[in-house]
Amino acid sequence: MTAPAYQVSHLDALEAESIFVMREVVAEMERPVLLFSGGKDSIVMLRLAQKAFAPANIPFPVMHVDTGHNFPEVIEYRDRRVAELGLHLVVASVPEALARGLVRESPDGTRNRIQTPVLLEAVEKHRFDALFGGARRDEEKARAKERVFSFRDEFGQWDPKNQRPELWALYNGRHHPGESIRVFPLSNWTELDVWHYIARERIALPSIYYAHERAVVERDGMLYAVNEFIRPRAGEEQFKARVRYRTVGDASCTAAVRSDADTVEKVIEEVAATRITERGATRGDDRVSEAAMEDRKREGYF
Repeated sequence: MTAPAYQVSHLDALEAESIFVMREVVAEMERPVLLFSGGKDSIVMLRLAQKAFAPANIPFPVMHVDTGHNFPEVIEYRDRRVAELGLHLVVASVPEALARGLVRESPDGTRNRIQTPVLLEAVEKHRFDALFGGARRDEEKARAKERVFSFRDEFGQWDPKNQRPELWALYNGRHHPGESIRVFPLSNWTELDVWHYIARERIALPSIYYAHERAVVERDGMLYAVNEFIRPRAGEEQFKARVRYRTVGDASCTAAVRSDADTVEKVIEEVAATRITERGATRGDDRVSEAAMEDRKREGYF
């Protein structure tokens, strides 16, 4: 009698790999933390953490580097989800850091670049030695070459030419006091994988991920929502469009895309047909230079 073939779906395999990574971190590291912004990737990581440690509670806090340039829908979701799961939320505040002179406002008015010193200060203050991030290799070139366990020196810096091998899913978490590891459980996922997982797990998301009508301006070929951080410039016309957000960053540098996808199923169809990554289509901060993301990561960015 032939034994029945045992098959694991692509999504199950990705989930198992991510859960394994999370358990490895908790087993090896003393003070891990999960970076939770209320964006879809960090929301999926939170679900994976629930599964990894059930029936116990998630055994680490979550942290948000809050620039103050947030979409209200995302902050509302963040606070509600943290309360539902009984998590400890650490908020590293960029506005507070500006007030005491740790960082200075950028000339262009965006705050992505000045998040890094605030993040590094919070890591040192709370002595976090492992930070779970939601970065995926399909997002951007610098992220494509980063390891699952990404070593950072005592200054929080990343050296892309000095990365540790990860053969046979063996992860090296060794580090000296003051050093840390950035851990990316979703490294091998794609945007489409994330949406399939959201559909399968029936995960609620902030409403801006789905199509809705919003006042926007077109700038550099992208549609930016008109809000307190983005105002029409000379020669720009404000108009209403049906849009959704593929990625959620600062309201001052994240653009929307035209869309009628108001359900998970419609979003999956739309993502399956697109040929531009979500950051390439919607993040103005990544267009500064060809190496914009890598430069920020060298300094200590997510």
